[in-house]
Amino acid sequence: MHFTVAFDRSDYDEAGTGPVKVGWFLNDDNKPGVVFTPPERVRSVEMSKSHAKSASRCPAVINLESRYFLIRCPFDLHLQFVRSPEGKPLVRNALGEKSPVRAKKLSEHLHVVGEPEWRYKDRPTIQISLPYVFVADEPVFLSQVAPFMHYRPQPLPGTIFGGRFPINVWPRPLMWAFEWHEPSKDIILQRGEPLFYAQFETEPADRPVQVFEAEKTPELREYLAHIGGAVNYVNQTFSLFKEAEAHRPARLVKAREIAGKP
Repeated sequence: MHFTVAFDRSDYDEAGTGPVKVGWFLNDDNKPGVVFTPPERVRSVEMSKSHAKSASRCPAVINLESRYFLIRCPFDLHLQFVRSPEGKPLVRNALGEKSPVRAKKLSEHLHVVGEPEWRYKDRPTIQISLPYVFVADEPVFLSQVAPFMHYRPQPLPGTIFGGRFPINVWPRPLMWAFEWHEPSKDIILQRGEPLFYAQFETEPADRPVQVFEAEKTPELREYLAHIGGAVNYVNQTFSLFKEAEAHRPARLVKAREIAGKP
């Protein structure tokens, strides 16, 4: 499904040129920014560039990497899939008392999807809710994908459950959803390792993307409240885009001003 919001192009760079501006912010004011680190552009910084034909100098490689932004894992996790005596699917924190995350805080982020909602009956689905939100003032689709350009010595026992949606109309907090193909194997994640990529699609497709921290203005907060929680009441949230557009201010993205910086 393709969806385009009818914004006035005259408000932006002539003929759709220049970088597409994408703002990001943490939706929850109580979430520490030192734990949930800023998105990072994926770059081959450690690759050799000494040879003129090095892959890290290839324009196609550079252009591909420029479309992806990395979100890192905020905390250490060692998860085991178990069932209660009644057969209810559960996740156990194998780190126990050694876990750096308090149980109460972990329960705020870690969720087991109800078994009837699994795509496959033998593959549990878990979610880690995150406070990251991306927003744009012109048509931009975000795709959440596995960090395929980063090597894992020990592969995860399953696959990331990704998604694609327009952040100009439907800015919402992201989550890490995981389909546990081998529930007999533990999920081990370490703070700082790549968790997923955010890929941005623009119009036209060759425009560069500029990502910066956005100010949570009253208008942005009001719009988020307007669309928030709809997934709990409607199965096909894409059907609500036209209604959301009717209530959307023309501009929501404003760069956050940091004290002491120009």
